[in-house]
Amino acid sequence: MRRLSSLSPRAIALGVAAVVVVLDRLTKWWAVGNLSDGPMVIVDDWFQLRLLENSGASFGMLDGAGSYIAFGALIAVVIIGLVVHKLESGIESAAMGLVLGGAVGNLIDRIFRGDGLFDGSVIDFIDINPGFNFPTFNIADSAITIGAILAVSIAIFRKPA
Repeated sequence: MRRLSSLSPRAIALGVAAVVVVLDRLTKWWAVGNLSDGPMVIVDDWFQLRLLENSGASFGMLDGAGSYIAFGALIAVVIIGLVVHKLESGIESAAMGLVLGGAVGNLIDRIFRGDGLFDGSVIDFIDINPGFNFPTFNIADSAITIGAILAVSIAIFRKPA
């Protein structure tokens, strides 16, 4: 079995992205099948699973701008695909894989959950602290956020060569 450190940056990024896409698809499939009748309360006043369709950006912003967001996600997927082989470390590759997987996961919804190309709504279902009004999100949104935070952290704390 190959060690993670012996994998190419592209293999790491694509592997992480594939895991994110599979988890995202499975959880959205589960949410559509099990939350259509109403939310599932996990912890009172703090955490529930609630099915929503989001036609805007992550966390409910830019409602109705899904086609533009999908186009932006498509550009991000292409750019990450072009630059991932130039990354220097496995953690950078994993960060880009998280962003890539999240973008692809939500892009699949935009392509297949609407009447036209890129106008579909994204399935969101994780609802933390419903009384606080924190936006409902999904696995893809989480992966994008974690990957972006990780990438920025690496850029900030990287020691100069």
